[in-house]
Amino acid sequence: MKIFSRDQIYQADKFTIERQGITSYDLMERAGITVFNWIHSRMQGAQAKIHVFCGIGNNGGDGLVIGRHLITHGYNVDVYIVNYSENRSKDFLNNLDKIKDTKHWPVTINCIDDFPEIKQEDIVIDAIFGIGLNRNPDGCTADLMAYINNSNAFTLAIDIPSGLFMDRAPESSDLVIQANHVLSFQNPKLIFFLPDTGIFLNEWEVLDIGLDAEYLYKTDPKMYLVEKQDILSIYKPRKKFSHKGNYGHSLIIGGSHGKIGAAILASKACLQTGSGLVTSYIPECGYTAFQSSFPEAMVITTEETSHINTIQFEIEPSVVCIGMGMGTHIQTATAFEEFIAKNKNQLVIDADAINILAKNKRLLKNLPPKTVLTPHPGELKRLIGKWKDDFEKIKKVKALSKKHDLIIVIKGAHSAIVYRDALYINNTGNPGMATAGSGDVLAGMITAFIAQEYEVLTAVIFGVYLHGKAGDISVIKTAYQSLTASGIIDHIGTAFIDLFNQNEQIEKAQEKEQKK
Repeated sequence: MKIFSRDQIYQADKFTIERQGITSYDLMERAGITVFNWIHSRMQGAQAKIHVFCGIGNNGGDGLVIGRHLITHGYNVDVYIVNYSENRSKDFLNNLDKIKDTKHWPVTINCIDDFPEIKQEDIVIDAIFGIGLNRNPDGCTADLMAYINNSNAFTLAIDIPSGLFMDRAPESSDLVIQANHVLSFQNPKLIFFLPDTGIFLNEWEVLDIGLDAEYLYKTDPKMYLVEKQDILSIYKPRKKFSHKGNYGHSLIIGGSHGKIGAAILASKACLQTGSGLVTSYIPECGYTAFQSSFPEAMVITTEETSHINTIQFEIEPSVVCIGMGMGTHIQTATAFEEFIAKNKNQLVIDADAINILAKNKRLLKNLPPKTVLTPHPGELKRLIGKWKDDFEKIKKVKALSKKHDLIIVIKGAHSAIVYRDALYINNTGNPGMATAGSGDVLAGMITAFIAQEYEVLTAVIFGVYLHGKAGDISVIKTAYQSLTASGIIDHIGTAFIDLFNQNEQIEKAQEKEQKK
């Protein structure tokens, strides 16, 4: 699903008005009715108190349309005008006149004394600010937003929670409406998925308001939300007469004394995700543990007992994944640098290998095209430096990606994949995946898809999606706190099944597990 910028959304409105031969007022009416229908289908005339707070721009105009239709359908509604400026949009004024035709006069809020009583069991509809907000709310408006948040009433935001900007983080959480649910027009917004801004909403949903289909289809926003149908379109089914040699040979390089488990997790995840062969390159201290815990893997060891001091192998891997649990010992760093200088294989670089790169940025120029980096936030900060907010972080990552032709995974609640100017947002995963080893599993899964000859960017998108889905399925059996990286690996296969909507098999497996 495409994620459009603010300017592209404005342009979509303009194209729609021109090509459909309608007015901006007509489009506002259409949007408001769409929201009303969503509410009406769920409330079915229930008489919970509804408070509709409208700004004096077009978002406020949407709120007036919603309020008018709620009134004419007999709901218990009060509509308020938040008077934060003398300027009113034309469509807002037209809808203000129209709601007055219902004999319902909105209450103007000028100061704290005008605030209505909001009970916890009430419903608040937030239509104060939209995507055009360019300055911090202040004065009475800021006080009102804090008052709404403190009411603990269910809050439904129209398009975006008021107080959020489309291109920067808010300066204070007190200046943003905390929305239980957001109804976003036509497409989701990037701010729904970033740590700095996504905290201001619990759930979101897209409503189709009939924007020009040709514009939406042809316009490339460079930002995308990855969904199941996207993954289905890139999946390669296996052929009947294939063999392990058809699905690549992955080499996993990592581990050190006390951290052999990281290489084991990556290797297991790689094989579980479909790599035909997996060879693990580890220090000698991990040999027995590795072979006994993961017999399917082949193992190469260094002569050094506790850490990797050389990287030399005679096999010809399809792809190399390096870094997890490897440590940053001076011998390891030297071995990594020498390996990078002569390597011709596709690379996935994780964990300590990223830390070595961060200390020696000149090595970046030696990486092959479309090398994949999978840093966690701390590793990313070492690589690109500090950032003031998520928008600057993305800007810096894009710059690094373009300079060195890298694919970079920004890991988090909604992991983002950056390649040059393009941004792909993942929508699978859960808080339980914030656990040791989860990143090692992800690196192994991405490696497996590259080994199976998926185009590299496609492999990363697929790997991140399936990793999150495996975590979502695994957490059904346990609390977030109890999810482990091994649990994610155990459910990679079920995640593949889920991809094809074989829900009955998943449910039966879950029922069987619950009966144990």
